[in-house]
Amino acid sequence: MKKSIGLALSALLIAWSATALAQDAALIEAAKKERKVVWYTSLAIPSSTMLAHLFMNKYKGIEVEVHRSGSQRVLQRTMQEISAGIKNVDIIHTSDAGHFVLLKDKGLLMKYVPKAVESFPAGFKDSDGFYYGMRATLSVIAYNPKILADKEAPQAWKDLLDPKWRGKQVTAHPGYSGIIMTHVLALVKEFGWDYFKALAQNKLHLVQSANDPAGVVASGERPVGVNGAEYFYYKTLKQGNPIKIVYPKEGVPLVVSPTAIAKDSPHPNAAKLFTEFIFTKEAQQTLADREGLYTGHPEVTYPKDKPVLKALKLLAVSPDELEKRNEEIKKRFVEFFGA
Repeated sequence: MKKSIGLALSALLIAWSATALAQDAALIEAAKKERKVVWYTSLAIPSSTMLAHLFMNKYKGIEVEVHRSGSQRVLQRTMQEISAGIKNVDIIHTSDAGHFVLLKDKGLLMKYVPKAVESFPAGFKDSDGFYYGMRATLSVIAYNPKILADKEAPQAWKDLLDPKWRGKQVTAHPGYSGIIMTHVLALVKEFGWDYFKALAQNKLHLVQSANDPAGVVASGERPVGVNGAEYFYYKTLKQGNPIKIVYPKEGVPLVVSPTAIAKDSPHPNAAKLFTEFIFTKEAQQTLADREGLYTGHPEVTYPKDKPVLKALKLLAVSPDELEKRNEEIKKRFVEFFGA
């Protein structure tokens, strides 16, 4: 009896595997007929083009057309094209999870579940199957060790309020960057708006992208970054630049960056295939190894010189609250920082 059950299960597994392989082959063939996929992304150019080339090398004949901008610009372009009846974008990826609540509520996303995400933690996937966390990073403090000794450098968020840092700090902007949108909301929930009102008194240098502070700090133009994408600080450090990263003990904002397929994708099969690809262990491990990013893939390992997420106190915010407070955050930031 047991032997017959085992044989039946083996036969069933073989049948399932054959069906899955046939489905994969059919998707690849359909994607190749479409010839390209158009990707609107906030992922830094070196990272996004690296993923695009990996995909194009694996699936010859399918071009990945990368359009990189800040998260808020990606959403703005997407909404403007939709309003004008332009069907250009296939895949949308930003670092503001609230964008995907908005797009989902407006019926602008295709429901599609890539196979690999079934094992991802809940915080990396929409329960209804419309969007998934492609990557995650942290927003951290950083400083230039050629200018500041370790004992002098800020180690906590409130250390940044010290008047001695007046004219010596750089911040990215939540009106451009989804990472900074999440950063601001996470710290407002911890410390209130008075924190940012006080921080603004130090006359910070404003940049756009969450990646921009790394260059400013490394050059010494402003020796302290009050926020910024941890993965890009890490990449800049590994390139031999003078940067030290601080993970404040009060908590570090965790930024999960979703991706989704546009409902009216002009290349839907190529979009599905690219989505399947970016969630494979191969692609997710590459993001961790080359880019210093975190992912939701349970089998991915990380460089030994990066902290594991479970060792940090993480400050997470919900996509729904990000969407609801988006305009408030941009308005108050401009009120305090003047731009």
